[in-house]
Amino acid sequence: MSHSVAGEPPSAGRRAAPLTTAAYSAAEWDLLTDLPGRVLVAAASPGPGRPPRGIAAGLAGLDAVAAGRAFDSDLIRAVVTAIYARHDGATVRVERLTDLVDLLAAARAAVRVLRRRADPADSAAYRQWVESVAARVCRAGGTSPSPADRRFLDRLAGALDLR
Repeated sequence: MSHSVAGEPPSAGRRAAPLTTAAYSAAEWDLLTDLPGRVLVAAASPGPGRPPRGIAAGLAGLDAVAAGRAFDSDLIRAVVTAIYARHDGATVRVERLTDLVDLLAAARAAVRVLRRRADPADSAAYRQWVESVAARVCRAGGTSPSPADRRFLDRLAGALDLR
């Protein structure tokens, strides 16, 4: 929850800065706010044994990211707010975002940051939310994930320390 240091709610007319963002360095915060988009792009990109994705898959991923605004996690809500603030009108470097080895390394790094800095409930919620972004992309259009998609999702879940 976003409360003052004394545990009291912020005074009327003034909003306290969320404690979730203050707990992270700029590099750590960039990692946490970049990861959902990187996962979306990687899940939507064709790969060996993975079918090409259409616009519906990208929209499903964007919807999954936006759904984070309604989560009961201050961390996820702050990440989604930062994503929309940062990427509004910005161009995305797709070549950097779709490398699976780098993506899995970033997911493992995010887990290490969350272990050090986040409340365990926020950590678990963030990791599950990021995984859900990939799952929604892979299941877009009502199709079941291909065996290659399931491998991708399993590797991502492993990197996020969910399995």
